[in-house]
Amino acid sequence: MAKSEWKLERRPPSKSTSKPAFAGLVAELNGEVVGYLLYHFGYDSDSAARNLQIVDLYADLDSRKRGVGRALMTRAASIARKEGAQELVWAVYRANTLATGFYERLGAQRITDVFFMKLRSDVLA
Repeated sequence: MAKSEWKLERRPPSKSTSKPAFAGLVAELNGEVVGYLLYHFGYDSDSAARNLQIVDLYADLDSRKRGVGRALMTRAASIARKEGAQELVWAVYRANTLATGFYERLGAQRITDVFFMKLRSDVLA
């Protein structure tokens, strides 16, 4: 699918909150939403650099392998550069080999020397 056929739109967060948790991109084809990418900005203290953290990337089944994922990632990289971020970072479930292959084809590298942890906010109340 030609790059110009995708309509990629940056949508502002909901007005219902004064502190939005993320921003998003929506991909449309013929007026139908076929994918989205949610992101926020962060900071890597080890490299002393701003980054764009991808929260979620989704492309509907019919749009996969037709360029929508690459188009969304390309736009996210453009936004990152414009905002002074040096890299894009995100998490991938180990079992999601389809996504891992897609990201590696884009040129992404696995980071294997860190892992994620989580803690409910009310645990330390």
